[in-house]
Amino acid sequence: MTSELLDRQSAFSGTRAASGLSDRDRETLTRYLELNVAGFRGPLAVAQFKGGQSNPTYLLTARSGNYVLRRKPSGKLLPSAHAIEREYRVTAALAKLDFPVAHPLHYCADESIIGTEFYVMAHVAGRVFWEPWAPGLNPEDRAGLFASLNETIARLHEIDASAAGLGDFGKPEGYVARQVKRWSEQYRASASEEIPEMDRLIAWLPQALPAQSGSAIVHGDFRLDNCIIDPAEPKVLAVLDWELATLGDPLADFTYHLMMWFMPRSERGAGVGSLLGHERDPGIPAIETYIEDYCTRTGRAGISELNVYLAYNFFRIAAILQGIIGRVRDGTAVNQNAARMASEVRPLARTAWRFAERAGA
Repeated sequence: MTSELLDRQSAFSGTRAASGLSDRDRETLTRYLELNVAGFRGPLAVAQFKGGQSNPTYLLTARSGNYVLRRKPSGKLLPSAHAIEREYRVTAALAKLDFPVAHPLHYCADESIIGTEFYVMAHVAGRVFWEPWAPGLNPEDRAGLFASLNETIARLHEIDASAAGLGDFGKPEGYVARQVKRWSEQYRASASEEIPEMDRLIAWLPQALPAQSGSAIVHGDFRLDNCIIDPAEPKVLAVLDWELATLGDPLADFTYHLMMWFMPRSERGAGVGSLLGHERDPGIPAIETYIEDYCTRTGRAGISELNVYLAYNFFRIAAILQGIIGRVRDGTAVNQNAARMASEVRPLARTAWRFAERAGA
C-alpha cells in the first residue's frame, strides 16, 4: 500500500479504461440497448468513471449520444448492499417532480446481458468537485454553491413520499435504530482490526438515539462530490448515488451532510473530503448559518440533538468505509484507491466517539 499523498480531484475525476466488460458483453449490451432504450443507436464505446466506491459506473458513448450505466459489482456482496434497483426507482419518481437527478432510462434485472443487474440513465454534463471547499470558485460562486446544496437537500426532505409514489419505499419509523443495527452488523462482517471506539459506539448508540424528527425521503450519502454542478453556474444539476436512499429521519440525513465541517483530514486523500482548514475560505458559510438556513427552509426551530446525530453519522461512515476495505479483501472493490481507506476508519471512529462524549457517553 502506498503512502504518497492523493490528489482527490485528479484521482477521482474523469474516466479510465473500462474493467469488467468483455468485448462480447459490449456487443450484447449494444443490441440490448437498441431494443430497450428509446432512440439508442450503436456502435458503443465504454469508459469507466474513476470516482465512486460501490457500484461500477460507466460512460457510454453511442451514435445517439452519451449515457451512463450503473451496475452491481460481481462476486461476493454484503447483504442488502448495491441496491441499484432502488436507485432506479427513487430517481424515476424524483425525475417526475423535476428534482435534480440524472433521468433513468431503463433497468435490466437480466444478469445474462453483462453478468449483473444494471440500469442506464441520461448523461448530465457538468462539474464534479471532489473537495468540499470547491477549489477554483470565486467567493460569490462558492456561496451560491453552498446555498444550492442546502436548498436541494431541504427540498428533498419536503417532498411528500406518498404523493411521489414512494410511500412504501422504506419503513420510516425507527430509521436510525435500524441503521445502527445494519451498519454494526456490516462492520463486524468486514472488520479487519480491533477499534475500541467502534465497539463502544455499537454498545452506546442504541440507547442514546433521539426520537425520530419526522419522515422523509433520505438520500443517505448527500455530499458535494455526489452532485453534478452546472458548467457555468453554482447550481446543482443532478444528485447522484442513491444506493442508500430510503424513507427515514431527515435530520439524520442532513447531519450526515454536515460531517464535512468536522471530517478528519486524510493524509492520503482517500475516504471523504473535509472542510477542516478551509472553514473560513471566502464564500463558505459558518456551520451555524448553514444549519439555520436548512431549518428555515424546512420549518424547524433547530437541531437539539446535533452531537448524537454526528456521533451516529461518523460511526456510520466508518462502517461504510470498513465495508469498502472488506471488498478489497474479497476482490470486489470498484475504486482503484479503495485500499488506501484502511487508515481512515480509526480516525472516523475516534471522531464519532468524541461527539458521543459531548452527548454524555
